[in-house]
Amino acid sequence: MAEPAKKMAQQTEDRLEKLAETVREKFDKVTEGTYRDRIIAGRFAEDGERGGEPGRAETERKQD
Repeated sequence: MAEPAKKMAQQTEDRLEKLAETVREKFDKVTEGTYRDRIIAGRFAEDGERGGEPGRAETERKQD
């Protein structure tokens, strides 16, 4: 790859990385913490299912 093309590719990659970080920060601000932390804390699990897969447990109950 020609040197100018490499430079442009690197600049584009750097700008995309910065954009991704900005999006992550804004998403964390909107969700008041990281989405991953909320999942790990079990905030989306139903009672008695902390740490499991709430969607899977619900599907299994419907099949019985």
